[in-house]
Amino acid sequence: MNVFESIGEKTGRAADIGENFLEKSHQYFKLKVFQQLTYAVSMVAKLLAVGTLLVLGLIFGAFAGAIHLGKLFENLALGYLSVAAIFFIIGLIIYITRKSISAYVIMKIGAKFYEDDIDY
Repeated sequence: MNVFESIGEKTGRAADIGENFLEKSHQYFKLKVFQQLTYAVSMVAKLLAVGTLLVLGLIFGAFAGAIHLGKLFENLALGYLSVAAIFFIIGLIIYITRKSISAYVIMKIGAKFYEDDIDY
């Protein structure tokens, strides 16, 4: 009977250790999800704040540049068309390099998302 009691005791301790491991793993994953979620939300908030200001600056700069070019060309419509052409060229460059931009973004976000904080 002593052998069976010893096996039962060892099995009980192993079950307790397994349950403790599962509980700690669950807590770790909840914390990791919270970390990644807060990181993503803060990045979106920063992107919206900075992006809004940059877009406003770009709009005002584009109008000012178009008016200035219109005065230089002595034709306001030609100034606006020149600024539109510049935007189309920039858009075309971004479209052509979209795969490398996507790869860069995935690499940067992936490095942050999959960084391993566990010390064994």
